[in-house]
Amino acid sequence: MTALPVLVHIVLATLMGGLLSVVAATCVMIGLPQRWMPRLIGFATGVLLAVALLDVLPEAFEAGVEPHKLFATLLISLLCFYGLERVAVWRHSHPDEEGHDHHCPPHEHGHHHHAYGIDRNAVFTVIIGDTFHNFVDGVLLAATFLTSPALGWSTAFAVIAHEIPHEAGAFAIVRAAGYSALRSLLLNGVSSLASVLGGILGFFALSHAQSWLPYILIVAASSFLYIAISDLLPMLRREGHRHTSMWQTACMLVGIALIAISASAVH
Repeated sequence: MTALPVLVHIVLATLMGGLLSVVAATCVMIGLPQRWMPRLIGFATGVLLAVALLDVLPEAFEAGVEPHKLFATLLISLLCFYGLERVAVWRHSHPDEEGHDHHCPPHEHGHHHHAYGIDRNAVFTVIIGDTFHNFVDGVLLAATFLTSPALGWSTAFAVIAHEIPHEAGAFAIVRAAGYSALRSLLLNGVSSLASVLGGILGFFALSHAQSWLPYILIVAASSFLYIAISDLLPMLRREGHRHTSMWQTACMLVGIALIAISASAVH
């Protein structure tokens, strides 16, 4: 495959992973019954776990790099994602009189807040963080497409699956700050375009650094694993209603089965 078609695949995938997830998340927040959100989270969990463990990681280890180096990269990546998450939590925490940090609701500590309970200044932080996240997704997608188109599209599917709950949450925060539905959609849509920029820059950077591809694949897999294990699985475990829990598990297994079937068909 020549360079131009690969770049076209990357641009299409990043546009789908960004804009389609924003539109789908908006539809979820506005029109989809709330009972479907836990099922969607279950499906996204299965897709992320399967893409990481059945598709991306095997592809990285088949590159011929020493396994110890790849496992070390996996460990470091997981620790880095943990560190980034802790920094994000600490930025929204405040020490009490005894020096303990608490993640407090926005209306406390004398800050100026909108009547909905979300400080509009916090929206800027959310959008910036979301933009960086989308940019990194674009770079990771570029790495997978440079490895193989099939791997790239399965990874794009995983990105879309996990971005829908993520974008739904971002949309809800922006709406809670008092922005209209249209403006909330536009803010999240513009932020999602960072994935296109990341994909294009990643393509040109990694095209001349093929030896880095296995390590970038490991980072991609670790991001999926961390999101699934740290964020999504705890949500599923907190579900106390048996009927909903069964649906979540079924949707998770469907997500795993879809990726397993597609991966076996390719390999």
